[in-house]
Amino acid sequence: MNPFRPYSNRTAISLSLIISFLLNFIFLLGLLYARSNFPPPDDIRGLSEGMKQINAPYTSTLLSFITNFFLSYTLYMFNFKLLRLNVYKKGLRLFLIIFGTFILTLILSYILSKSRMMMLSLRDFHHPERFFWGNIAKDLFIAMIIIFSTQLIYLWDKQQKTQLENQKLMSENMRSRYEALKNQVDPHFLFNSLNTLNSLIGTDDDKAQEYVYRLSLVFRYTLQNKEIIQLEDEMEFGHSYLHLMKIRYGDTLRITSNVAEKYRTSYYIMPLSLQILFENAIKHNVISNKYPLTINIETTDNNTIRVFNTIQPKKDRDKGRGIGLTNLTERYKLLLQKDIVISNANGIFSVEIPLVSQLEKL
Repeated sequence: MNPFRPYSNRTAISLSLIISFLLNFIFLLGLLYARSNFPPPDDIRGLSEGMKQINAPYTSTLLSFITNFFLSYTLYMFNFKLLRLNVYKKGLRLFLIIFGTFILTLILSYILSKSRMMMLSLRDFHHPERFFWGNIAKDLFIAMIIIFSTQLIYLWDKQQKTQLENQKLMSENMRSRYEALKNQVDPHFLFNSLNTLNSLIGTDDDKAQEYVYRLSLVFRYTLQNKEIIQLEDEMEFGHSYLHLMKIRYGDTLRITSNVAEKYRTSYYIMPLSLQILFENAIKHNVISNKYPLTINIETTDNNTIRVFNTIQPKKDRDKGRGIGLTNLTERYKLLLQKDIVISNANGIFSVEIPLVSQLEKL
């Protein structure tokens, strides 16, 4: 379907046809009513049969329709042209529209009325001026309708543009907020990674070298500029991140994964989402030979991926500010308008992240 263009030639034609049809319908009803209830005047009776046929209501209605359409179309195009002008002085455009429309109407009405009088042979009537001034009044009425309707179109178009600009500003604002939140993730991840690397240097240089290599692969992933990515790619990155953590924690950090194959390539997730959840679990729980930590990953029937672990709180844990989960939640709201479900019950902490199907992909 073609969009409605307020100041186009097509709009002018459509509105002119509507006005012409309505006016001529009213004119024809009035004419038929007058003929059925009032006898024709003597000057009409004196005309020849051929002249009566010329003045038949159908001929008069057709001429009226043509002249009304021409007048309406001309006035609409005149108004549309003025509405497209860049007039900076307040009220000047409206003055030009009203003044110009009425002047143009008087000129065209005079020409069209004289033409109709000649074609209908109203020169033989005793009072042709009644017909002339009647047409002038009718055309001025059309001019008022056109001024009013074009102002409504102008206000509607202005409102639509304002709403569109507001939506664009909101979208840009949301995008800026999203980028700001996303940029907070990388420094946070870098800080924790360097702390881990620092703990390995001097104690296990082989693991430190492997850690540096794995860390470079991880940061190559974080440098991509994608807002949404296949779950399969995010899973590979998540396992690379967990491999870095296992270099530090060894067998005390365990991973179980139960991700349905149908979700891996057909569903999408925000980059670094799983890494934030893994980091959160490692940061806030005890990991030791006595208390190994198991991080569980699974997909659900609700088109979500769930990461959960038993709660093993550190005695001297730093509660922190919750930047990771807070930012992740905010990012999903801003970009996808979806909510993350966080649960802390029965000794299990879990986070469910919505997966986006291929049809919903941005």
